[in-house]
Amino acid sequence: MNAPGRPSQSDGCREQPTISAALPESPPAEGVRSLEVRWIVPGRLAAAVATWFGRFPAETESREDTYLLNPELRGSVKVRAHGALEVKAYDGCLGTLDVAGRARGRMESWQKWSFPFDSFRQESRDPPGWRTVAKRRQICRFQLRSEGTVAGTGGLAGEPECAVELAEVRTQGEVWWSLGFEATGPTGLIRNVLEATAVLVFTPALPGGVELSTDDSRSYAEWLRRRPHPDAAWDQPADPGEANSTRHARL
Repeated sequence: MNAPGRPSQSDGCREQPTISAALPESPPAEGVRSLEVRWIVPGRLAAAVATWFGRFPAETESREDTYLLNPELRGSVKVRAHGALEVKAYDGCLGTLDVAGRARGRMESWQKWSFPFDSFRQESRDPPGWRTVAKRRQICRFQLRSEGTVAGTGGLAGEPECAVELAEVRTQGEVWWSLGFEATGPTGLIRNVLEATAVLVFTPALPGGVELSTDDSRSYAEWLRRRPHPDAAWDQPADPGEANSTRHARL
């Protein structure tokens, strides 16, 4: 694996609809820290890519998550389908994950809190300033062992682990696919488990000569903030420094 590149700059409120969330009296102070890389690519998930990922044991799930679109938000707020309000604070980019000739993506540090959630108290369509994403996804979990990186063994709580997600996502009539890595565990080991997992997953390479680039690399929240929105006030780049340079996801 090549040495990480230079860290990149990243993301960045407005009246929002009322939501009903039951917050605990003492929410966890630290939350869950993670190191993540995600690519989001236009078009349907190819059968060959699903087969490529299918060599690993994976859980499957279909669900809808609803994201806050605020262009000034430096982080992510979403309502998960299974009744949770998830808040993620962006802690910066720690460099570039580089699997030579196969994938390059931004390694982003996050801190996450999750709270019980009731409902939006809204009709079926998205409330103003929010966007629903339907996901059909497969998830495989990897752990570091003395014999190397192992898939699907179910590690102990607190051990370094990397969850890898392959998903087809739909929003506003558009179809995209995504590959994401989320490493958790002791701070000094999560980068190791992420990089080791990436080497394993990308050996062999994606089929059809597909190479994932940093142009495709971003979180779901940032990706949605870059998508067109019926309210033009929301259709702004996540990074003010990119106001004159709109980038399109491409292979």
